[in-house]
Amino acid sequence: MEIKSNRIDGANAEIEATISMDEVNKNLEKLAKELSKTANVQGFRKGKVPVAIIKKQYGERLVQDAEAEALREVLNKGLDELGIKNEQLIGEPNISKFDKSDDKIEVVVKVATRPEINLDNYEELVADFEKPEVSDEEVDKRIQDLAENQAPLKDIARNRKMKEGDTAVIDFEGFVDGEAFAGGKAENFELLLGSGQFIPGFEDQLIGVKRDEEVEINVTFPEEYQSKDLAGKEAMFKVKVNGIKVKDDVVIDDELAKKMLPGEENATLDELKKQVKEQIESEKLAKLYNDELKPALLETFVKELKFDLPEFVVEQEIDMALNKKAASMSEDEIKELRENEDKLNELRETLREDAELSVRATFIIDALAVARNVKVEEQEVMQTIYFEAMQMGQDPQKAYEQYKDAGYLPAIQMSMVEDKVLSGLLNEKIKEA
Repeated sequence: MEIKSNRIDGANAEIEATISMDEVNKNLEKLAKELSKTANVQGFRKGKVPVAIIKKQYGERLVQDAEAEALREVLNKGLDELGIKNEQLIGEPNISKFDKSDDKIEVVVKVATRPEINLDNYEELVADFEKPEVSDEEVDKRIQDLAENQAPLKDIARNRKMKEGDTAVIDFEGFVDGEAFAGGKAENFELLLGSGQFIPGFEDQLIGVKRDEEVEINVTFPEEYQSKDLAGKEAMFKVKVNGIKVKDDVVIDDELAKKMLPGEENATLDELKKQVKEQIESEKLAKLYNDELKPALLETFVKELKFDLPEFVVEQEIDMALNKKAASMSEDEIKELRENEDKLNELRETLREDAELSVRATFIIDALAVARNVKVEEQEVMQTIYFEAMQMGQDPQKAYEQYKDAGYLPAIQMSMVEDKVLSGLLNEKIKEA
């Protein structure tokens, strides 16, 4: 067996070998003898089957197994020559050449290894930044908004024209083509004008109407309306205004703080302002991280940290990008790509740069997570999915199973690892304003 091993770069290697048929036949003979001890062949006692019979009955399978054993020997010897351990490999070895003749087999095996990324002084790539400022005016406005949201509604004594922000107490009934439709009627319904709760145009036509007045409102149901029987149709609503309500006046004081900070021993207005300020700071910081700092930091790492990429991982990324692009193509465009290999290859090359950037970013995050001992366990992924599902009013267990069945859990886990890594780095660089 002749073997020639070649390190293409830091993440890719190639093993060329010539396997003589004598070596394959030797493997075949050994496998046949082993099989003769356990095979059940009619007319022979177990363990007493002649090797010649075994070869005749299991011929093709034995040849394949003998060749596979020779290939394993090629791989093992090649990796030894290259100084590559099995745990360094990524993915399965790729047999790019397998030419079989009467006296030999010529093979080329390509292997990929996890890139070695030099993370010396990587913290220096993370720039200092100032914590977002929160003004007293922002805190006061937030408390005012929170207080008004909790304030009870009260009827107004004066009968005036309604305006946006008022709550109209109405009876209504809807008609399409002159016929009342199911679900289109209610009495003493409280509708906040400007909330967008009703069909577009409905609330606008109540602006300027007074208590005890009756009006007809004409609207068109949206094309995407949930009821197919009503989607896109014109409708008329008979509406009577029974009352007008507004939010009661609120007083911003310690009593309000006690209501908004239940269970707090020091529930004063100053403590409420302190906690609201911290909340706004956290919101601003999260927005700054997600919109600017984290994408910019990852881009810096991708640009500054140099290392070789496993070819097959890049090709897989291109495959995924190509499949995504194909989803928006016409049948004729897809047919043209299938019939024109040059055009397909040209398209693949247009996707290569973005694919390489994506793969590079993934390996960088993985290396940083190891260096900083950042982990996200499956239980944490489950909790995140459950929390988001409950916020959206979905069944959390069902949502989790859907993500799991679709194979999305690893991607969600990797996204959470990325968030932890980058947020942790940025947290170390915050400067007080």
